[in-house]
Amino acid sequence: MTTAVRTPQLGLRANLAQFLLLVAVNALVGGMLGQERIVLPLLAEQAFHLDAYTSALTFILAFGAVKAATNFFAGTWSDRFGRKPVLVAGWLIGLPVPLLLIWAPSWGWVIAANVLLGVNQGLTWSTTVIMKIDLVGPARRGLAMGLNEAAGYVAVAGTAMATGYLAAAHGLRPAPFLLGAAYAALGLGLSVFAVKETRGHARHEAGTPDSGLTTGQVFVSTSFREPALSSASQAGLVNNLNDGLAWGLFPILFTSHGLSVARIGLLGALYPAVWGFAQLATGSLSDRLGRKWLIATGMLVQAVALALVAIGTSFTALGVAVTVLGLGTAMVYPTLLAVIGDVAHPSWRARSVGVYRLWRDGGFAVGALLAGLVADLWGITAAVWTVAALTAVSGLIVAVRMYETHPRSSR
Repeated sequence: MTTAVRTPQLGLRANLAQFLLLVAVNALVGGMLGQERIVLPLLAEQAFHLDAYTSALTFILAFGAVKAATNFFAGTWSDRFGRKPVLVAGWLIGLPVPLLLIWAPSWGWVIAANVLLGVNQGLTWSTTVIMKIDLVGPARRGLAMGLNEAAGYVAVAGTAMATGYLAAAHGLRPAPFLLGAAYAALGLGLSVFAVKETRGHARHEAGTPDSGLTTGQVFVSTSFREPALSSASQAGLVNNLNDGLAWGLFPILFTSHGLSVARIGLLGALYPAVWGFAQLATGSLSDRLGRKWLIATGMLVQAVALALVAIGTSFTALGVAVTVLGLGTAMVYPTLLAVIGDVAHPSWRARSVGVYRLWRDGGFAVGALLAGLVADLWGITAAVWTVAALTAVSGLIVAVRMYETHPRSSR
């Protein structure tokens, strides 16, 4: 007797339980990142006495470079070996990160921890993105990416706020990083015992045989040749370039304005919180209104927000600035992923997501290096103005080069 093979069903409703589980897993992925956003810049300055901004930002440079490269391999490996094994591997690599940060006797240990964190984030976040795109099919892709990115960045915000208060109450180590240890253990357990493989859903959606594109062809198309994919890739890089600036230099800038650690923690959490929650609306909005102009406008809103950060000095003014920055980022972040899902064929979509995320998260490294060099030469405010200008240019490139990719909006 033969057992009938069940045909995968596409759609959010048909896969709701697994989809919500992946949302929860991605929240834990975001929490791993959130444990660092407030505490590490302050550790660099106060515990390890790194005076040069370029030196202090080496942890973001290491994280961004490694995460970017890992994103690329995550897409390729997800096509070759399946999504779930890549997800589990990412959590295994993330387990030592909080312990290294707690025990680090020198800044080199912090760099090593961020190399592992980059691998962890590249494998786990990329895979949860790919798996959600697999499950929901084309109709609700923007909503799916909004929910995915909202879960991740709300967790970044919540953890950043929690670690800020823990650091104010109990010191910079070890208390803030105990949250990360709990996240890693829970994420690994859920991924091993509850998450199911989704590669069959992508094969079902493809319907037709593999398009035959090599990985090199996918890289060239996503990076340079295809107008929508390449526009999304450059916008993603610039978006994370300004996030690298926010992560590495905002806490130090806010300290120079006389703000307390608790208030810095609140500002550091407000930006990803607005970014995270607003994506619940912007992802779905892109399914109704289209992708292109939401992205172009969002990049310009981010540029205005960075200008407000550069001129603001009070807690209230900076709170408004980071709120606007979060709104602009929310307009862009899930929508760029939806563009990749719209254009890339299901047979090479995972690889295209990996290439896009290679460029996007390479922005962390570029941002850390650029912001650090400019800040060392001319001050943090000059670095903020520089990144604001680059963000505005990126939005104009999207407006000129990208075409509308959402099927209903492009008719």
